[in-house]
Amino acid sequence: MKLFSQRKGLKPVKSVMQIDSMDSDLRNGLWNSLVIFYWDQVKGDWLPNYTNVNLLLKILWLDYFKKPIDTIKNYWEYTYEEIRKYFFNCPWYEVYDFIEFIANNYPEERTNQKFMDFCNSILEKELSAYRFVGGKITQITSEVEISQIEEALEVTSPFKAVNIHLKSALDLLSDRKSPDYRNSIKESISAVEAICKLIVKDEKATLSEALKKIDDKLPLHSALKKAFDNLYGYTSNAEGIRHALLNEPNLSFEDAKFMLVSCSAFINYLINKAQKAGIKI
Repeated sequence: MKLFSQRKGLKPVKSVMQIDSMDSDLRNGLWNSLVIFYWDQVKGDWLPNYTNVNLLLKILWLDYFKKPIDTIKNYWEYTYEEIRKYFFNCPWYEVYDFIEFIANNYPEERTNQKFMDFCNSILEKELSAYRFVGGKITQITSEVEISQIEEALEVTSPFKAVNIHLKSALDLLSDRKSPDYRNSIKESISAVEAICKLIVKDEKATLSEALKKIDDKLPLHSALKKAFDNLYGYTSNAEGIRHALLNEPNLSFEDAKFMLVSCSAFINYLINKAQKAGIKI
């Protein structure tokens, strides 16, 4: 069940797409990844019996914590609790530092790669703005992208249909239990279609038709117009196009995010152009 702030669209986009924060679900998921691929390799109490993990901890103490190596407790229970306490109390960005350090210093490359792949699935599921790329934690969602979505949600608040489509696109994208990337894409493009209909004052116009009329009123860059005109296929009733979309197996978070950001930016662009041209929406 969605909470009040989610239903009303009051939760900041920046916190939905975790760019400078980390909620408990994401932190828990990353810790569980460490448990599965590293900590669970220690089956007994005496840490020195587990060469790879013991070596990893020595490197961790030496180069990450910057502590004397002889302060590592040989009884795994105590060392485990010390690491766990740090992980769940450190700032969000240190969690990324920590998992990146582990993935680059454990002596078995195959385990590290599996760990990074598993982490990426958690990062995608929990809508983190970061991924492992080439062994490094890399930001894949920028402040500019976030600001475009937030601006579009704000400037379309007087335009109910447009705003509803944008909120639905974000909601479908950010549903961590059951994300619907395909319908998020449709909602993003439907938001563009809705603002175009308002600008040309023709409720029955298709996106393609509305873009042509807008181009007559306030000339659009030809390449930009063509790009969004081609997106009409996603909301078209043409059976072949719709059928192809519904059966596309590889739509991902990145696809839906790209469409939401692009459509948000285009909506902001159209509203600004219309206002400057003196067109009342």
